[in-house]
Amino acid sequence: MDLETVPGVGATTAEQLAQLDDPERALREGDVAAIARAPQISDGRAARIARGAIRQRHDDHDEFLQTDRARELYQSVLGLLQERAVTNYAQKHLETLYPSTTRSRIDEVRSFVTEAVEREPAPEILDALAGVSPLESPSNLRVRERCLATSDAETYAQAEQTFPELSIELVEDARDLSELARGYSTVIAVDEAFAGLDLTGDVRVLPDAFDRIEEVVPERLLTFFASNRERLLAAATVHEKAAIEPPCDLDALRDCLERLTDEGTIAGDDELVQLQRALDDLDTAVSSAERVANDHLREAIQEQNVTIEGADLLSLVEQGARVDSLLERELADEFTAAIEAARSELLDILAVDDYDAIAERVFADDPTFPVERREEPVGRLQTELTAARDRRARRLKADLASDLADLREPVERLVSAALELDVELALSRFARDFDCTMPVFEDDADEVCSGFTIAGGRSTLLDVPFEAVEPVDYAVEGVALLSGVNSGGKTSTIDLVGLVVILAQMGLPVPAEHVRLERFDALYYQEKNQGTLDAGAFETTLRSFGNLVHGAGNRLVLVDELESITEPGASAKIIAGILGALDEQGTTSVFVSHLAGEIRAAADIDVQIDGIEAVGLVDGELQVNRSPVKGRLARSTPELIVEKLAQESSAEGRFYDQLLAKFEE
Repeated sequence: MDLETVPGVGATTAEQLAQLDDPERALREGDVAAIARAPQISDGRAARIARGAIRQRHDDHDEFLQTDRARELYQSVLGLLQERAVTNYAQKHLETLYPSTTRSRIDEVRSFVTEAVEREPAPEILDALAGVSPLESPSNLRVRERCLATSDAETYAQAEQTFPELSIELVEDARDLSELARGYSTVIAVDEAFAGLDLTGDVRVLPDAFDRIEEVVPERLLTFFASNRERLLAAATVHEKAAIEPPCDLDALRDCLERLTDEGTIAGDDELVQLQRALDDLDTAVSSAERVANDHLREAIQEQNVTIEGADLLSLVEQGARVDSLLERELADEFTAAIEAARSELLDILAVDDYDAIAERVFADDPTFPVERREEPVGRLQTELTAARDRRARRLKADLASDLADLREPVERLVSAALELDVELALSRFARDFDCTMPVFEDDADEVCSGFTIAGGRSTLLDVPFEAVEPVDYAVEGVALLSGVNSGGKTSTIDLVGLVVILAQMGLPVPAEHVRLERFDALYYQEKNQGTLDAGAFETTLRSFGNLVHGAGNRLVLVDELESITEPGASAKIIAGILGALDEQGTTSVFVSHLAGEIRAAADIDVQIDGIEAVGLVDGELQVNRSPVKGRLARSTPELIVEKLAQESSAEGRFYDQLLAKFEE
């Protein structure tokens, strides 16, 4: 597959996508999570790439939304869906849903949504989803106590790419390796020629190191799991709360994570903790041992009964007088006891086994006062403890990395499944919040229909609680004029039509009791202009309708008060002409207008007029039947006011009756 054939994928993006394990699968399935794992590709950009790949797969290149108002309605729908997603990933993934002109794409989404809306968006699942996000691979990881060595320049270059966490060294012979071992805790030689040589230091010969990455650099896996700990635990909880079969043993995953610190080092190993504590306490332990020995000797000297009083002798000693022979002759037993006490103190503080021999050498057996440490054994003890700690840590890291290697791919699927569940739950919440049903397309039904039929439709865009929205029934086949009083709901009605059609062609459920419609090729929604247009803008508007009526395909055209573009008399004639052209094409159209009567009079065709009827005025408030009535020219607000005055007045009643009669002419 040529990645650059996907809309929106250029040469640079193709190079980034090529670094994925299976970019073709990710694009073919529109897998936003996988695409977002490519270098420098954000979730939002991944969603756009996925949408382009989906369009290519369905040969779906026609743009359904043809006007700004149509696109605004789509963005409103998308916003309602995204508000019901918990994760940022799901919000971006929902952007791959778009109104399509291709049956295969619509059916694909409908199949997915049919299962999604059956999901129960339980609060505990949503709470757990709050902690889930796509897994991240830590960058800039450096392992400084270990290096990889080779004598081959080509292998050197390969090692730099494969093991960016390690220092890569060029060597010539065994002596170079031994020299490296003095500066690194471990040296890994990848040349088979070094096998069998007598090498000093911790030098391991691994000719197959490139096939044993987890063993060579276990920190890579450990850091990955440590940095993604909370995401993984949250994803595991999501699977449990939603009763989804996980792709791995969740107890085993949690056990592995408990063996890791937040920094990616080993946690919970007593021996490793003891070795590290011994290293941290070494200087303090030696100093404490010195004090124990010297306190013991000081007391012994003070109590000693010799020719020189003990206090005077102590003063001489502290002034630097040589007393080796005196200590050996008079205080030999006390010195031995002091040294033993110091060694015991040192080992008790360090609390590690197998280091007695080195610890005994820290304090010499030769009598001296004050007793002082010997730096060479202290350094040797530090080196031995460090080596023991690193060996222990390396083995534990390798063991844990081996366990985690088996979980690496499954946890990707674990998190991906949790994120995809959020997408499904967002759709389910949308369908539940707005009492949605799946629409029926004309080619899905037993009888072919054209236009649309909406029963019990409620707009999600009104600035009132959804439960307070009055349901609307409306059906149009061919062209229709929608009349009604000001603020009677004409614009919200065609908004509802546009909303329902957009959702249906996205493959989504719609906020209505029942919807039946044809599969449209495009949606044109001309919103109401604010005020009369100047000559240039008027010409541009007419040109847009000229292009529209010369187009092909079954389209839905919604127009809100086109008469506002110019004078009412000219507007009626222009709209009548446009309706005639659209009717000739068989286009489904709804024109909202206050000039319905004038337009019908000017038209060369029999134009259907529907009316949103005002029931009357109650306490100054307009009472309206929101569902348009077929074949009924709705009365205007002024007519209703005149009627109300005629009913209420007595003296002026004849005047109001005369005015009312003018509306009936």
